[in-house]
Amino acid sequence: MRRRLGRECLYVPSCRLGLYIALRHWCPPGGRVLMSPVNDDVIFFVVLAAGLRPVQAPLRADDASIDVDAVPASLWSGLSAVLTTNLYGNPDPAPELRARCDRLGIPLLEDAAHAIGSEVAGQPVGSFGDASVFSLSKHTGAKTGGFLAVADPALRGTLERARDELLQPTRLTAELTYGLRPYAEAGVRGLRLTGAARAALRLLGLEEREDIRMALRPGELKDAVAVAPALDDFDSWIRVDMHDYRLSPGRTRLRRTERLLNRLEPRLDACRSGTERLAASRWAAPHSGPHQPLFRVPLLVDDRTAAMTALARHRITTGYLYDPPLDTYASEAFTDPSPAPGSADYFARHALPVDPLRAEQVMSILHRSGIRPAPPAPDASRPTDPSSGTSRTTEVATGLRSTAAPHPRTAAGHPATQGETGG
Repeated sequence: MRRRLGRECLYVPSCRLGLYIALRHWCPPGGRVLMSPVNDDVIFFVVLAAGLRPVQAPLRADDASIDVDAVPASLWSGLSAVLTTNLYGNPDPAPELRARCDRLGIPLLEDAAHAIGSEVAGQPVGSFGDASVFSLSKHTGAKTGGFLAVADPALRGTLERARDELLQPTRLTAELTYGLRPYAEAGVRGLRLTGAARAALRLLGLEEREDIRMALRPGELKDAVAVAPALDDFDSWIRVDMHDYRLSPGRTRLRRTERLLNRLEPRLDACRSGTERLAASRWAAPHSGPHQPLFRVPLLVDDRTAAMTALARHRITTGYLYDPPLDTYASEAFTDPSPAPGSADYFARHALPVDPLRAEQVMSILHRSGIRPAPPAPDASRPTDPSSGTSRTTEVATGLRSTAAPHPRTAAGHPATQGETGG
């Protein structure tokens, strides 16, 4: 990865821990961080844990990238950092954000959990920011690990010490569980017991997400925010989907990660090919330029619940959904809302993330099931004008979310899986 990015890289047990380390190093407590509202809630809690105030950015409706031109000038002036998301591998406009951050004298941090093979302006995603974080749970399939890449190699020692202070000791039981997990998962899938396994987790109270978003628990969250920065106080939120996010890796993890990382290039080629096939479908947003090796391809469908149900009949579970947007989910008590939320609402409601490695199968199912493309996106890029009385409430009344279905659940009755988006 050092050769790919041209940067010094530091291994971390998870992308989310790497992001926490970066935020603590580059952002003073109390600072304000511009980020995407269509994002993993885990990342939202990482920002809060670092003692920072999330500020939700306006997005493009076709790929949920940050819409730089729709960010009001007044919003830029109060920021301490910008955090990109590169959702599903679709790059945020890093060159423009880099230039803007340079003018303001603030850091650009890149969350590249989904974008290990993506490029923008001929450069790898992750090579624009002061720091970038990557997940090895996604394209490699290692289900553990990540790395923090930095523009200034002299900072490696400082960041390594910060990492080591946060690590928890290796546990033999955790290593054994990790080593056996692929075989257990394969057995459950082979015996078609996935639904039964999830039902058992619900009965035991072990399912951490009853819906797409985890429970906010605002009372507890308010108490945690009051003592931030403090990772331990946010552990119950940040550990969701990945309890070993701070665990010092043992040999089993490192060996499997290295083996899978050595197979990355063929995997990226396959993802790029599947992305190209899906991008040519009638459910894809218009595309120009070279195709990225996306981790998931966001098809835009009219009725996502119907699409998910159709896929579930063929044992294809839809994951990596981020609905509702974070400012709707968390409210102004914990985040500044987007000045132009309409595009984020539209994308969060209609996006159906598809594994590019299953492109042909998914397109066949959607076609046979009569799944229609989403209607055109509304012109929702204008910031809210307080003097006009236009607000998010008005947008809902005009139909952006007024007909939205409840959070989709699969035919088996369990929530759409979220996945370790932050890694």
